[in-house]
Amino acid sequence: MATVSEQLVWEIVKKNNCFLVKEFGRGTQSVEFSKESNNLYNLNSFKHSGLANKKTVSIQPAGKEQSVLLATTKKKKQTQPSSLLHKSVMKKDFPRMAKAVVNQVADNHYRPDLKKAALARLSAVHRSIKVAKSGVKKRNRQAVKVRGRK
Repeated sequence: MATVSEQLVWEIVKKNNCFLVKEFGRGTQSVEFSKESNNLYNLNSFKHSGLANKKTVSIQPAGKEQSVLLATTKKKKQTQPSSLLHKSVMKKDFPRMAKAVVNQVADNHYRPDLKKAALARLSAVHRSIKVAKSGVKKRNRQAVKVRGRK
């Protein structure tokens, strides 16, 4: 099966696809977003497109526990959707997850141009899955002035 170049796919899908969301920005200028998977910034651009690029990165929350799913596409499995993604679940603290993302995306020469976007997405996902600490609020230990009766 012959494969099609990334640029040709982008020219076909950049103006019209089912993931495209157009919103009005300031004045009459419109902003285009994309809801496709493997798009870290959710922008409709060739660099961040999960449809046009053969090498993509996806960071999402995984399961009910506080874990993050890092998924990268296998370049040679483009015609086999069931085995296209290489998924790894990370249940570590944030600095260790950030180091793992940098190693996988940039230091491994996979997509070094997406390093900043992947770290930003990891930060946003990690912030969203944090569980708020419940319980009694700590009281202020400063002395409280009590007004006496006269």
